[in-house]
Order: sequence, then C-alpha cells, then structure tokens
Amino acid sequence: MASLSVENLSKLFGASLAVDGLDLSVREGELVALLGPSGCGKTTTLRMVAGFLPPTSGRVLFDKEDVTRLPAHKRSTGMVFQSYALFPHMTAAQNIGFGLEMRGLGSDERQAKVEEALKLVRLSHLAGRLPREMSGGQQQRVALARALVINPKLFLLDEPLSNLDAKLRAEVRIEIRALQQRLGLTTLLVTHDREEALTMADRLVVMDGGRVRQIGSPRELYDAPKDTFVADFVGRCNILPGRRESETAFRTDSGLVLAVDTVADESKNAAAFALRPERISISPGATGDVLGAVQAVTYLGPQTEYHVRVGSEVFVVVRQTPGAHEALAAVKPDDLVSLQWDRKAPRLVPQAS
Repeated sequence: MASLSVENLSKLFGASLAVDGLDLSVREGELVALLGPSGCGKTTTLRMVAGFLPPTSGRVLFDKEDVTRLPAHKRSTGMVFQSYALFPHMTAAQNIGFGLEMRGLGSDERQAKVEEALKLVRLSHLAGRLPREMSGGQQQRVALARALVINPKLFLLDEPLSNLDAKLRAEVRIEIRALQQRLGLTTLLVTHDREEALTMADRLVVMDGGRVRQIGSPRELYDAPKDTFVADFVGRCNILPGRRESETAFRTDSGLVLAVDTVADESKNAAAFALRPERISISPGATGDVLGAVQAVTYLGPQTEYHVRVGSEVFVVVRQTPGAHEALAAVKPDDLVSLQWDRKAPRLVPQAS
C-alpha cells in the first residue's frame, strides 16, 4: 500500500472549473471519503488520481513519487466502478483474473491468486457463474475481488454501493470496511451518501463547487461543522439564520431567541444556529422554555420524528421510539409541546459562501 498526496489539483472542462486547487493527503492504510452533491468534483478528482483524466494543473503523488503524467495502467491502482464494469461474457473467476492476465502472469499463478481473491470475498462457490447469474451484491464482490487481486498501491471506490438496495447496501459497506481494515488498504471512496461516508471513513472531505469545504473525522464534521453547507450535508440539521445576541443567546431572523452556550471566537462570524434533531428533547405540554405546536409525527420503527412549529420556525426532532417515551405516544398534530436542549449542543456557524 502507498500513501497519497494531491497538491493544488485542478481540472477545467472548457470554461468550467470542475476541481479548483484541491489539496489532500491520505495516509497509508487510511480510508478517506470524498463526500458532496452531484457535480461537486469528487468523481473528477478520483479519476485524476486513477490516471483516467489528466489534470489541468497540480500534482498526484504515491509515496511521494510524482505519478501525475503516468498512464492509468502503470499506477497500480485497483478501481471499483459504480456500474461494476464486469465483462458479461466472462465468469466471476475470469473477470477477476483478467487484470493478472494483462500483466503477463502464468496460468498457475493466476489461478492461485484468483482462488485467493474469491475466498477473500466469500464467492468461491460462484467462480464459474456469469454476471447475469449473480445478484447485485455478488457482482459487487466480484468487482472488489478484481480490484484487489492485483495487490494495488491504492484502492479507489466510485459510488460502489449506489446500485444496491438499502438493506444490501448496509451489509456490503460493513464488508468493504472490514476488508479494507484487515488488509490495510489505502482507500479513496467517492460517495454522495452521508451515512455511507460516516460509517466507512476514517476522514471525510466535504466538497462543493470543486472546492473542499472541510476535512476531518466523521465525528468532527458532524459535531463541529465549519459552515451551514457542511452542517446540512453531513447530517440532518435544524439551521436557522440570524445573529448572536450574547454568549448565551442567538436571535433568529424571525425574532426567536434561542439558548446557546458558546465561546466568542467560535461564533464571531455566526450567521446561523445549527442543532441536530437528536440533540433536542421533546415533552408534551408547556413544561419547558421553548413552546411549539406539533405539525407532524412520523413513526419510523426504531425512532419517531416530530416536526414542531415554534413561532415562524419549524424544528425537526428525532427521538428513539422504544421504552422511555410513553408520554409522547399520544402526541398528535396541533398538540402543544416543549423543546429543550443542552446549551452546548447548538453550533453557531457562518452561512456557506
């Protein structure tokens, strides 16, 4: 495995700047996720790292070796595409062994490596099947094995789970993460799915408009977003524009005064109050400082979601369903409820530029 460094990387398509001066380092054995909306530049970045696209400017380095002008087939990267890109006329074993054959390995050595890769992804029993005879999850594992069998310096994943249903997606992401950690794979993952990024990555790189908004661990980005864009994209968030009135109060543009407890330097440029839905406590009746009327109650199995109107603002509150919230079971639209939160829970952040 190798470390990865990207220095001032940019890509122009005509007059359109897809990636704008990106700097990034990925440590050996680390999984870093590029997270952002469609068109933010994350897949373009991945393709420049892989060698499929030449950068307009900047450098790509593997273990401090400049590979910017090296063609893709000489970079020793293993890439898993969104569409899997399996050869339809080849069996699972043949698909996995194709890259080894192109590298000139003999049949005996190739077969041994293919068998090892199939065992790694638990598909030894499907070695002779064609892609059309396998499920989406099985095809995904074949694509993983094909990328891993060449012992790549860098493991690249481009929206690898987007074609799977929700249940299978959750299962496969756990498998990929376990495999990555067990093998110590240096990995760059592209995804627009925040849950996928939060559960799989050591660090997240949130991108927008070809630029990096924030880099940090999943917990850092979730608990301490840099601006409203990161707060909203990394997870659900109540974001209310306004201004800091004091060290213990924030006034929204609608005139609502909300309790906070934050240091001055954190919030000196604050233009929005950001509070995660699960950090809010809700109780029936007028028992707290912030009173509102229930707009909607949505039961989601393990949790229940409440939309509560406070003045002209609407708060989303998420509570775990089982056990401790019998008092809320009878709450329905138009009922009066109280909201409370720890004063340290909100973040006061700048509006995204």
